[in-house]
Amino acid sequence: MIKTYATLGPRCCHSQLLQAMLRLGLTGFRLNLSHRTLQDCTEWTAALQAAGRAAGVQPELIIDLRGGELRLGQLDAPIPLQAGQTLTFGEGGLPLDDDILAALQAGQTVLLDDSAIELTVESRTERAAVCRCIRGGLVEGRKSITLPGVEIPRPAVCTEDRADLAIARRHGVTAVMQPFVRSRDDLLQVRQALAEHGLDDLTVFAKVEDREGVDSLPQWIDLCDTVTIARGDLGSNLTLYELPRAQKEIAAVCRRANKDFLVVTHLLQSMIHAPVPTRAEVTDIYNACLDGAASLMLTGETAQGNYGLEAVSFLLEMARRGEADRNA
Repeated sequence: MIKTYATLGPRCCHSQLLQAMLRLGLTGFRLNLSHRTLQDCTEWTAALQAAGRAAGVQPELIIDLRGGELRLGQLDAPIPLQAGQTLTFGEGGLPLDDDILAALQAGQTVLLDDSAIELTVESRTERAAVCRCIRGGLVEGRKSITLPGVEIPRPAVCTEDRADLAIARRHGVTAVMQPFVRSRDDLLQVRQALAEHGLDDLTVFAKVEDREGVDSLPQWIDLCDTVTIARGDLGSNLTLYELPRAQKEIAAVCRRANKDFLVVTHLLQSMIHAPVPTRAEVTDIYNACLDGAASLMLTGETAQGNYGLEAVSFLLEMARRGEADRNA
């Protein structure tokens, strides 16, 4: 049976709504720790555990680790940005890690929040880079930042990840999701960190998010339990034109290796603001099922959306129909 997950967030973190989602048949939830620590999410995980008890099920809980992903620093408030305006990173501007700032050279494309916002670096000094906005939007703290064509080496498991793993058991965590997997060493580091915290039994989801991850997949696929086709950063790094082919390529590799894969990002994106999905979205979910997806995951639809329960209902129904036709 295809597993279905939703993302915990401020719009769905109370027990009554979580209970309703679980009663519909949702497998479990994902917690994105790029924006907060696991300790910060104590109320959310407690609400999920309470909802599970009330619904008579044991929901899975996946924590999405930070790993080597690239993100903006924290902002006091969101910043509206329009095409043609400039934005400064570093000294006198938005906070950015030193290694990311160093990679911002003139002419470099900068994509924010899964490519929702596009910038181009116009100039830089030793401590700052000035960018021109090509495609605007609302710049929010801790959102993803992608530099197409640039690789910034980082450890697979960071200090914050280890702190979260130390308390994972008490929060009911059943799985970890590792971002930007590109090599066997990445997953060996994750497995070692899990062992050090007595979490060897946790399921490991490995996210494919760039071309290097796609190309190296056959070399490390045996070290994870589920391959995650993470279409947010994958679409940013490969461009949207290449994303559909990459998804099909990853799915084919997983089928040949008899390895489960999960499809995530924008499955029902329109339902953040609308009570029903688009035709393209339900077709996308159906095709993912026919391609052999073992699991599907919602993100902003439940974490931030106005119609989280409806989105879960549509996801479950399309998963049932897609799996039935796949097995027919």
